[in-house]
Amino acid sequence: MSWDTYVEEHLMCDIDGHCLTAAAILGQDGSVWAQSANFPQFKTEQVTAIMRDFEEPGSLAPTGLFLGSAKYMVIQGEPGAVIRGKKGSGGITIKKTNQALIVGIYEEPMTPGQCNMVVERLGDYLYDQGL
Repeated sequence: MSWDTYVEEHLMCDIDGHCLTAAAILGQDGSVWAQSANFPQFKTEQVTAIMRDFEEPGSLAPTGLFLGSAKYMVIQGEPGAVIRGKKGSGGITIKKTNQALIVGIYEEPMTPGQCNMVVERLGDYLYDQGL
């Protein structure tokens, strides 16, 4: 299965009539493995800052999480495993695996919990596969 298929079938899937607005699977170095058509153009430094927060939980909280031109307020995640952010009526969930970052971006009416479930389910599966 290609990485594009994982994004289209497992991240951009319908959950109770709602879908993520954008999703991607990124290498921990910021390389794009696969992404949805409307995933924001981001800078490698933004992925570096995200990886730093996985290593030093809380490092993004003072400045916020930036991805592309969007700034998210960092909210409770799972230190070293999941970062969650909020921006207006939407937000972001990032799950770290052994080699990748699974990223989901949502807007209402999708709920934070639905986004978390979609992103973390795929992340847990890939982690279990050693990826």
